[in-house]
Amino acid sequence: MAKELTTRVENYSQWYNDLVIKAELADNSAVRGCMVIRPNGYAIWEKMQAQLDKMFKETGHVNAYFPLFIPKSFFSREASHVEGFAKECAVVTHYRLKNSPDGKGVVVDPEAKLEEEYIVRPTSETIIWDTYRTWIQSYRDLPILVNQWANVVRWEMRTRLFLRTAEFLWQEGHTAHATREEAITETEKILDVYADFAEKWMAIPVLKGLKSPNERFAGAVETYCIEALMQDGKALQAGTSHFLGQNFAKAFNIQYLDMNNELQYCWTTSWGSRACAELTRFCVSTFAMSWFVPTWKLTSRSMRPSDVFDDFM
Repeated sequence: MAKELTTRVENYSQWYNDLVIKAELADNSAVRGCMVIRPNGYAIWEKMQAQLDKMFKETGHVNAYFPLFIPKSFFSREASHVEGFAKECAVVTHYRLKNSPDGKGVVVDPEAKLEEEYIVRPTSETIIWDTYRTWIQSYRDLPILVNQWANVVRWEMRTRLFLRTAEFLWQEGHTAHATREEAITETEKILDVYADFAEKWMAIPVLKGLKSPNERFAGAVETYCIEALMQDGKALQAGTSHFLGQNFAKAFNIQYLDMNNELQYCWTTSWGSRACAELTRFCVSTFAMSWFVPTWKLTSRSMRPSDVFDDFM
């Protein structure tokens, strides 16, 4: 196999892609920017998902599922959020096809145009906060601690197997709290969960810290992250946890009656990880696909923002 692989010294990225394909983890697909996860690759996802799901449930979280399609108008309610994702959105405009007049195929039926266009979810904050508005009436309804395992779509211009594709598998958590302090505690707790998972289960040392204002998640007050160092000397964002303040609560009018019978806005968080990408990238390039391996140490090399493969969540 070695003769069929590009060497790491010659081209690190191509070497990684060659190895993913030769190991039968994934294939490129007929859909631009999307991949086929083969059984070997999906087995990694299943092992990882099972453990991380267990860790979420041990910290009091439950799973739910929300729609893949989001009304376009939802994105306009939180200005910085729509600005952050506008260039990556896939948009559904029609709901029906018909045979072409020449009988040689199918075309979009112009009479089947949607009254409001739908966005294929790039992330689920807007649809989830609109739902929470109906769930939350009183302080007794708080906190809400929900995680979702799902696929999302972000129209990437430059794609790489597992690491950056137009459609990818991930998890995203969304929580609502009565106080600022509870929400910050939740944000930091999840960052610790991600770090423990990376180091104790994936054998990947990580650094924890805060993103700069320019790198924060769109709509967040603060973004906490874990980052790891790849063999080519670049940093890989491996998980993020966002303190959203009351931004989304005010945008979607999520209020509750407190113990004094006064209306208050919730304090919220969101957090997510493309853990399959990070695991595969590191296992392939560092551990040659061995699941149980000794922990190695990060070098003291500083991480420049330009070195980060940012997954925006």
